[in-house]
Amino acid sequence: MDKLIHITKKAQLVILIDPDKFNPKLIELANKSKVSFFLVGGSTLKENNLNKVVSQIKKKSKRPVIIFPGDEKQICKKADGMLLLSLISGRNPEFLIGKHVKAAASIKKSKLKTISVGYILVAGNKTSSTQKVTNTKALSSSKTKLILDTAMAGELLGMKAIYLEAGSGAKTEVNSRIIGFVKNNISVPLFVGGGIDSFKKAKQIIKAGANFVVVGNALEKNLYLLSEIEKAFK
Repeated sequence: MDKLIHITKKAQLVILIDPDKFNPKLIELANKSKVSFFLVGGSTLKENNLNKVVSQIKKKSKRPVIIFPGDEKQICKKADGMLLLSLISGRNPEFLIGKHVKAAASIKKSKLKTISVGYILVAGNKTSSTQKVTNTKALSSSKTKLILDTAMAGELLGMKAIYLEAGSGAKTEVNSRIIGFVKNNISVPLFVGGGIDSFKKAKQIIKAGANFVVVGNALEKNLYLLSEIEKAFK
């Protein structure tokens, strides 16, 4: 994993970019901030402009660009790598392994570096686009043991990272207590995203133990929120 994403003792800030909502100005601001790398992708892409957006980002920034695929078509050999997400919180076989089977040959051909990630949806008081597309339910934040057991199962299955996701535009971020429980019981890196729209929330998630704090939807609404959130990483 270190060959694609450098793991540090301190939490890292990551920006998730939906190609349909891409704003080049965000990259300029990110270059002046503590952003470690970019994730690019979305549950549904209407514009079919993944390759174009990845190219634009790479022209403007030296930070790694990693695909965050919503389906088997979101593959771009211009990227530096890909998170190979398996939706282990749901029971829809298409998003556990089906989409991966469809994409395997194309990923191999692209020679993209991949990181297998156990993706866990945690309810964020709003039905996310991921839930709608995958036809799965998010795990209730009250079911701490189930979330923890799911994360541990992902690691035991050989996944190289766990991703706790409250969903795009979530009204509430993943609970700090859940983050702490998961972090203390797995040995692989932990991503946390969804509903992070302030310094306070970012700070709480960092303190809870996340390795990577992912911010996306909030920056689509307000680019300059980046300067506030990044203070949590200083």
